[in-house]
Amino acid sequence: MLPMNEEERFDFEQKHEEDLQRLRGFRLLDDDFMSKVFEDKNCVEFLLQIILKRDDLKVTSVSSQYVIKNLQGRSVRLDILAVDRQNQVYNIEIQRDDKGAGVKRARYNSSLIDANVTEPGEQYQNLNETYVVFITENDVLGENIPIYHVDRIVRETGKMFNDQSHIIYVNSQIKDETALGKLMHDFPVQMRKICIMKFWLTVCIILKKMRKEWQLCVKLWKI
Repeated sequence: MLPMNEEERFDFEQKHEEDLQRLRGFRLLDDDFMSKVFEDKNCVEFLLQIILKRDDLKVTSVSSQYVIKNLQGRSVRLDILAVDRQNQVYNIEIQRDDKGAGVKRARYNSSLIDANVTEPGEQYQNLNETYVVFITENDVLGENIPIYHVDRIVRETGKMFNDQSHIIYVNSQIKDETALGKLMHDFPVQMRKICIMKFWLTVCIILKKMRKEWQLCVKLWKI
């Protein structure tokens, strides 16, 4: 590779600084960035362990930006779809816009997952336990609590219906000293160290796509 002249070097440094400025603006609440970070099942596993308070939870597969269709062919893109070793299914949605985290959206996602995880002829009692988890920038449900667990109950008895279909809203506005509060502190701020090795790999992928200059990635690794 030929050495750069002064003009090329100046242009390279300028582009490098511009890219760094863009990177400083990335947040885990940004869809594109989040999708790359949480392609790593270890990151998703860490996230779910804290939200569900289950240290034993082990994720076996993860798909990001997973497209799923209803019977009429209408498609929905799920931010994250994960499965654990007990075959429980998790849909994680990261939402900055309150409209994208509405209660009907949660119901729709849950029903789509049920319809798509069953095989033809499979018994209903074999349905997977499912979780639809919304991590929201604002307190969408408005009760000023860090997490909302939504499950069906029998009104007359107050007992759980126990259909194993769960909806959870995580309010990222609550940043206390609990494990969940500390995790939420990492969502809105810039360039946190969650899953740090995956983060830097993601940075290089993004920069390579933006500039198609592998040199820039190499230089970033040395910072």
